[in-house]
Amino acid sequence: MEMQNKVVVITGAAGYIGKASAKLFAKEGANLVLVDKKKEILDEAINEIGLKDGQFIIVEADVTKEEDVKKYVSKTIQQYGKIDALFNNAGIEGNVAYVLEDTVDNYEKVMSVNVTGVFLGLKYAIKEMLKQGFGSIINTASDAGISSAQGLGAYVASKHAVIGLTKTAASECADKGIRINSICPSSINSRLMNSLEKGSGDPTKARTEYTEKIPMKRYGEPSEVAEVVLFLASPRSSFVTGSAYYVDGGRLAK
Repeated sequence: MEMQNKVVVITGAAGYIGKASAKLFAKEGANLVLVDKKKEILDEAINEIGLKDGQFIIVEADVTKEEDVKKYVSKTIQQYGKIDALFNNAGIEGNVAYVLEDTVDNYEKVMSVNVTGVFLGLKYAIKEMLKQGFGSIINTASDAGISSAQGLGAYVASKHAVIGLTKTAASECADKGIRINSICPSSINSRLMNSLEKGSGDPTKARTEYTEKIPMKRYGEPSEVAEVVLFLASPRSSFVTGSAYYVDGGRLAK
C-alpha cells in the first residue's frame, strides 16, 4: 500500500493501459482521478475494474482542449487538494498509411491528442506541483518514439515528440521536487494493437509479424505496463527523471 492516500490522475483512463493502471493504483491505496472523453466509457471501466465508491472521481475531458485540461486539474485540487502523480496516458494511433498517402487531417488529429494533450497535461500539472514542491508525471510514449514504424508516420512523430517534451520538462523541474519520465511500450494486448492488426488487412498475419519482432515472442499485457507506471509514480524511483523506460519485451535491444 505504498500509494496510500496519494492522489493519482490518469488520462485515457478507459483504455486498456489506463484501466490496468487504475486497478493497480487502487490496490496500492491511491485516490484516483479518472479522465476520458465520455462518462459512459469511464463508468464501464469502473465497473470492469471493480472500483469502490470513495476511491475515485471521474472527469469528462478532451485532452486536446486547454479548458478541459484545466478542468481535470482544478477538479483534482478541489477534491483532494494535491496531485501526487499524473499518468499522461491518452493517445491514439491514427490511420495506417505511408507518409506519401497520409492526410493532413490524420496527422493533425494524432499530433493534437498525442502531443498537445501531453503538453497541456504537463503545463497544468506542473503549475500545481510547483506549489506543492513535489510530484511525478509519467507520459505514455512508445517504442515508436525511439525507432520507426512504416505506415505510422504521424504516430511515430508524435511519440518522438513526447519523449522530447518529457526530457525538456524533466530538466526544467529536476531541482523543484518534480520528476517527469516516459514509458515506451511495444506491442501490448490492447485496442491499439487490435486496430493496427485489422488495418493491415490480414490481422492474423500482422499479429504473427509483430510478435516475431519481439525477442520474448509475445505481446505484453497492460498490467505489465502498469507496474512500470507504479514504479515511476512511487518513491522507489526518487532519483529517476528524464528517462524513457522501455516496456517492449526486448524489441529495442535488437
